[in-house]
Parts: sequence; structure tokens; C-alpha cells
Amino acid sequence: MTKIRLPFAFARDQQVILDGSRLVIGPQASTIGLREAQRRLGSHRMPIPDMVDQETFALELARIYQSGTGEEETSTDTLLFDLEDGTDTTRQRDLLEDSSEAPVIQLVNQVLRRAVTSGASDLHLEPSEDGLRIRMRIDGFLQPVMHRSDVPVRRIVSRLKVMAGLDIAETRLPQDGRIPLSLGGRMIDTRVSSLPGNYGERIVLRILDRSSGLRPLADLGLSDKQVALLERMAAMPNGIILATGPTGAGKTTTLYSLLQLANRDERNIVTVEDPIEYDLQGVSQSQINAEIGMTFAAGLRATLRQDPDVILVGEIRDAETATVASQAALTGHLVLSSLHANGSVGAVVRLRDLGLDNFLIAATVRGVIAQRLLRRLCTECAKPRRSTDDDAAHFLRHNMTIPDVIFDAVGCASCNGAGYSGRVGIFEMIEIGDALRQAIDRGANETDLMALALGETETLIGQGLLEVAAGRTTLDETLRVVGDVA
Repeated sequence: MTKIRLPFAFARDQQVILDGSRLVIGPQASTIGLREAQRRLGSHRMPIPDMVDQETFALELARIYQSGTGEEETSTDTLLFDLEDGTDTTRQRDLLEDSSEAPVIQLVNQVLRRAVTSGASDLHLEPSEDGLRIRMRIDGFLQPVMHRSDVPVRRIVSRLKVMAGLDIAETRLPQDGRIPLSLGGRMIDTRVSSLPGNYGERIVLRILDRSSGLRPLADLGLSDKQVALLERMAAMPNGIILATGPTGAGKTTTLYSLLQLANRDERNIVTVEDPIEYDLQGVSQSQINAEIGMTFAAGLRATLRQDPDVILVGEIRDAETATVASQAALTGHLVLSSLHANGSVGAVVRLRDLGLDNFLIAATVRGVIAQRLLRRLCTECAKPRRSTDDDAAHFLRHNMTIPDVIFDAVGCASCNGAGYSGRVGIFEMIEIGDALRQAIDRGANETDLMALALGETETLIGQGLLEVAAGRTTLDETLRVVGDVA
């Protein structure tokens, strides 16, 4: 039997939740809401209400309406499409409020809602010769959501472009926008990119859950030694600290954690980001906008006039930003930023490539953090086995103890057949000491710098093999992400 419920938007606005025989009211509950709850109950007795604060009410609202019922949820397989379409974007959309919308809007909202509730980082809508394929990226891997030939692809793409504030008449050029959403009180920001293709415009959405919060350092996968090194870096009065790695490796999360360590009342902290992924209390955050000239370099120059102690620059991607960052470090500021490089020592080579002189790199860079994310083994179905000679060769190559038992991924219902659930970070960290500084200054190559900076187990492959030995991931996953050159 279907539970008696109020419409989601009504429950949210009137601060009254009716969930069968349970009544939850928020601090601003209205008489209208309570009367409607009584009317819906009819002959049933009005339950004793649970009076909760605003935060608890938002959590209850999300929990109850996300669970889905036959009344609230419509399967994408049974949606019928007509010529009606809604384009009202005057307010922020809540993904739980879609039960009476036009079918195209229902489908878009349901796909977005599924991506958010599944913890996806990206959502791909790909028009093809035989319809529309939708996939979402979870734990670094794309997983299918739907592939249908009977959906109006152009109208779905247009709906997303309208929500993102893009020009729906322009289909020949790439466009970028954003969609502010919420899911039962959770603030979700999506970055939208359109790209013209053979069968229509391809849309990719980057999903940022602003309400997920930052994780403590211990939860990132850092060892005690690495946590101590990060704390030491955050306390430095000046210099540049870099986080390197590919897109999606968690660089921003690490930099934010570092920023939290540096956040003290006596320090003025300013950030220049694209996008602003989390709201940080006590930190002044600025969004870049290259179209009007607010680039990373321009934003960084502006922050230097704001009397900062610590500056976070989202990314050093050109010679101008690298030069301004080094000048900021030389004038007594602590600069945190990300850089695309394959490893920690590779950051030095990348800065040289951007045009910085060796003496400037040696004088300003204080530390580099290289990182990757490995999929974590599902604890329900991980299968132990004895190490083979091929497995042992990887450990011997790095002078590490060969584990007697390692684990393979199998797949079960709890991990949706993937064999993995969640991810764990591995980190390669170097602190620029006197010996390394002198080597950088004299122009030493990457191999020589690596020999000076890192021991066998401190490299990314060494950290990955330690995770394999501890049973937290598989050897195949480590080799896929990090590789191991013979």
C-alpha cells in the first residue's frame, strides 16, 4: 500500500513532512501545511509530530523523498514523450521535484538524480546513429545508464542547454555553462560542456557535491609520516607547494585539506579557482572568468593587493601564472596550486618547460605532492590467492617484501559486479631540502632528482604495491593506474 505523502515542493516550502503514520515538522512549519496533512489523512488519526531543527528537517526531507515510491518515481522505460517541454529556469531546480513535469524534463531530472545519488563525478550524454547513450563515471570508470533509440535527443540536449544558460540556437560551436541544483537540501553544482558531433551535440556534466564536505587527512589514505609532512608544509611562511596528477586524481581535495591546516585567525587566505568546489569558512574565494579577462594570472595579481598570507591558485597552466606565483612566493606569500605532471619530480621539469629559471624554481618551490586514486577492493567479494612469480617480480623490482597472499576482484551484488567499492589515494611527496635545491639549481635531470628525492617505497608504484600487500586493492588496479616500468 502506498504511503500517504505530501508533494515534495509543498512539504519543503511548508516545512511539513507526512510519511504514512509519521509527521515531521520543521521550525517554520505553517498552518497550511498542517491542515493539508490532516486533509490527506482523512479519517485517520493525526499522529504526534516530531519537531526537529532546520538541519534535521532537510536531512529527513532528502531521506524520505529520495527513497522513491510508485507515486514519486517514474521509470525511464515507461516515459512517453510529447511535444510539450518546460523551460522555466528562473530558480534553482530541486531534483526531487519532478513528478508532474513534462516527460523530457522528467527524464533529464531522473538521470541527474541517479548520477548524484550514485556518487558519479561525470555524466555523459552521447547522441549516436541509433539514439542516445548515457553513461556516468563512478570511481573513475564509465558505467552505462541507458541506451535508447526512442527518445527525442535534440530536445533532451536543448533542455540541458537551457538549464545551463547556453545558446540553444548555436549547435556548431562548443559551449560551457553551469547548472545549480539541489537534491533534498544538498547543494549540487554541475559544470556543463557541449561539443558538436556527427549525430548532434554531446553533453558532459561535471558534478560537484558542495555539501559532501572535506575529508580529514587520515581518510585520504595518507600515512602518519605523510600527514606530518603536510602539516609541516602548511606551516611554512612562504614558497610554493604543488599538487600534481591527472584530472580526477583528487588534487583539489588535497589542496583544500592543506588549506584547512593553514587556516588560522592570524592568516589572510585568498583563493582563485575554477570552479569553486567547496565553500571554506574564513576563506575569501574567487571564481575565474576567462571571457572577461579574469584568468588565473589576473586573479593572482589581484589577490596580491588583498594583503594575503596564503594564496590558493586552482591551476598553474601557463608561463604567466607560473611567473606571478613564483614572484608571490619570493615576496613572502605561501602559494598552493595544482600542476599537470606525471610525478612529484616531474613538476620541476614542467615548471622548466613553462619558462621558469632553475634558480627561481629552487628558491620558491617548497614541496610537491603527486597522487593517484586506486579503486578499493569490495570487502564482500575480494578473493585471496597466493602470489605468483609474476606478482613477486613487481615487489622484487622495488626491493619490497613479497606478500604471501594478494587479492583479486570478483564482483557481487553489493558492488554492482565491479569488484571494487570506493577509492583510496596513494601519494608521492617530496620536500625540497638543501641537496635537492642545489641539484635543481644546477639543472639536474629528472632521473637524478628522483634518486635524491625518493626511496623505493615512497614512489607512486611503491605506495600502490603497499596497498596491494595490505589487501586494499589489486595488483592489476595498481598497474593500470600507475604502471611499472621494467
